[in-house]
Amino acid sequence: MKAIVYCDYGLPNLKLADIAKPTPTDDQVLVKVHAASVNPLDWHFIEGTPKIMRALGVGLRKPKDPRLGVDFAGTVETVGKNVTQFKAGDEVFGGRDGAFAEYVCPRADRAVALKPANITFEQAASVNIAGITALQAVRDKGKVQPGQKVLINGASGGVGTFAVQIAKSFDADVTGVCSTRNLDMVRSLGADHVIDYTKEDFAKGDQRYDVILDNVPNHSL
Repeated sequence: MKAIVYCDYGLPNLKLADIAKPTPTDDQVLVKVHAASVNPLDWHFIEGTPKIMRALGVGLRKPKDPRLGVDFAGTVETVGKNVTQFKAGDEVFGGRDGAFAEYVCPRADRAVALKPANITFEQAASVNIAGITALQAVRDKGKVQPGQKVLINGASGGVGTFAVQIAKSFDADVTGVCSTRNLDMVRSLGADHVIDYTKEDFAKGDQRYDVILDNVPNHSL
């Protein structure tokens, strides 16, 4: 199958290559990938930065795993003998190393779910890393409660757009910080208030917040 791989760190070392098509284990599903998304995480793997990543198992001098990508959406082609929740033909999305390829084999009990019928493969492929990061930040770390004032810096980015919607689902009072061109978009996601960072520095205002999610560490808080 075709896949994007790299054998050394750095963007110029990416190439399209033929690699072996994966075979699902008893607990995996084989997914034909229709769409994959690119995240900052992928860039960190490509560049091998921060360099502590290399010492933690990515590979000191060159990457141990030549495959790239995590977020995917596609159609189940076959399932392992222990898999009961998916069948061939199911449209799914999730996360699995090596998603920049024609096929991936995620475990059926983690990081893969049925794709809602009302979204495209491209939309579904953008959910996994950004959506989970936002959920962990708002629900697990921020422990946002109804009525709390929540500020999201970088509200128009990948994580920020999910965070605005998740915080609103918890009935929080949400303020989104973004650029002029994205004000209407952030409002459309449910933000109660928006701040144009090109005209106002939220860190110098009088408003106080119960939770601040800073996706763009460009202020002293």
